[in-house]
Amino acid sequence: MTAPAPTGPLVWDKVGERFYETGVDRGVLYLPDNAGVYGKGVAWNGLVSVTESPSGAEASPMYADNIKYLNLVSAEEFGGTIEAYTYPEEFGQCDGTASPARGVYVGQQSRKTFGFSYRTRKGNDVAGNDLGYKLHLAYGALAAPSEKGYTTINDSPEPITFSWEFSTTGVNVGNGLKPTALITIDSTEVDEAALVALEEELYGKAGTAASLPLPDEVIAMFDV
Repeated sequence: MTAPAPTGPLVWDKVGERFYETGVDRGVLYLPDNAGVYGKGVAWNGLVSVTESPSGAEASPMYADNIKYLNLVSAEEFGGTIEAYTYPEEFGQCDGTASPARGVYVGQQSRKTFGFSYRTRKGNDVAGNDLGYKLHLAYGALAAPSEKGYTTINDSPEPITFSWEFSTTGVNVGNGLKPTALITIDSTEVDEAALVALEEELYGKAGTAASLPLPDEVIAMFDV
């Protein structure tokens, strides 16, 4: 049942309602098998930033009877950019690199799709950065060739950062929803036991490797 709308004047910036998001950590790379199951999760160390860049959903106006008759909206797509100081060895095959012998890497090879998860912090004016967090689950990602800038060591040395733009292909979702390439879970709003179960899949546990459940499986976990 929908909660009744509050009555009375609106109040802005109430204590405990000054929310914000910050940070990024717990990056995990998942490689799908031939059946599209995202297993083989490996930790992605050195994650600097993840930029989500949706595209599409553009209106195409149609005119008739001397008026704007309707708007047709194009399909929305999800893509983004991953920036990091390093990357898992397993990501090489997603970045167009093959390794025919240990320590030997051949570029310009076929690129494989991958799944990816990462965590961002959710805070407010009372709890600060410790209010909660959001889990972001990305599917069907395909990395584009990226630029790597190597510079001389000087009196202000900095490690280089690697950056990859990626596009995605959505996976099917039930419940009458359209295919999607991104699911976000808010720890402050979901069932705690279900959240623990999801994290055990994402990060693995004793005797079980990390894996990325498909959208229908994620939704079923929290549909309680």
